[in-house]
Amino acid sequence: MLIVLRQKNDQPLITHIQNLLKKKYGCESHIIGSNGRVIAVPGDTTMVEIDLIKNIEGVRSVDRVDRPYKLASRERKDRTEIKLSHGVTIGTRGTLVVMAGPCSIESEAQLDETAALAKKHGATVLRGGAFKPRTGPYAFNGLGEDGLKFLKKAGEKYEMPVISEAMNEAQVDLMEKYVDIVQVGARNMQNYDLLRRLGKCRIPVLLKRGLAATLEEFLLAAEYILAGGNPDVMLCERGIRTFEEEVRFTLALGSVPALRELTHLPIIIDPSHAAGKARWIADTSRASVAIGADGLIIEIHPRPEEALSDGPQALDEAHWTECMEGIRAIAGAMGKKLA
Repeated sequence: MLIVLRQKNDQPLITHIQNLLKKKYGCESHIIGSNGRVIAVPGDTTMVEIDLIKNIEGVRSVDRVDRPYKLASRERKDRTEIKLSHGVTIGTRGTLVVMAGPCSIESEAQLDETAALAKKHGATVLRGGAFKPRTGPYAFNGLGEDGLKFLKKAGEKYEMPVISEAMNEAQVDLMEKYVDIVQVGARNMQNYDLLRRLGKCRIPVLLKRGLAATLEEFLLAAEYILAGGNPDVMLCERGIRTFEEEVRFTLALGSVPALRELTHLPIIIDPSHAAGKARWIADTSRASVAIGADGLIIEIHPRPEEALSDGPQALDEAHWTECMEGIRAIAGAMGKKLA
């Protein structure tokens, strides 16, 4: 950690900060440079409260050079590749993975029809919600275990790995029986009991960024899973809540190159939840590929007007076809192929 002071050789302030670091956190520190403005704190500084140091009068800035997330850090390894069933791998340099399917599994017939549509146009992972965290308590909340059974059956029929969301620890037990990837929704990114349970899970995890989470908070959430022993974690940027009201969420595409520098974990983009409108998803999908995402997760439905959840952002076959054509074109320009 580097602490930069506003004034040169402010010995009383230097002594105060060094004593504080030693007594409160057990950290040794020393001055570096010739102007007496920079205090270096070597070793593990994860326990040091950054804001407390920043608020000391005379401190200009505090930079935690060492990262509080150790296992998720890019310093640990260059890239994680996650191998799934049916020959699908997520995270390789030259490939792009597209996950597609309905927001909610509504019936076996609806899921089968949607899975056929996903497969036809090049998706390699089938998504489907069996447990749906809804804003209102009276909305459709999913089919539960029956939905997972339908999802597993469709995945086997169309030779696609499957992904679904777990909302609590008990549901993870079901996920281990039926799916290839378990998703953590944005509202659960900091559900630490759930994250700890997923650390003991034997299947990969797709972790969505919280509605107002910083990248450090996002990576620390991933760290919980990694620290529990599960090495197969992928990060999903799905937009954050800002002052903007026209789009559902603000899709922070700038987080992709930042995350690429910070972590070895695969990066997935969810353009559906960010846009909130089907007509904008093709554009945001192309931009996601261009900025270097490892994959996309997109909501599709044979008849979006009949969907029991998120119909306005679900792509029908015509829009899905157009979207995938654009994805292929940009992927090709980037030297990637669809996995």
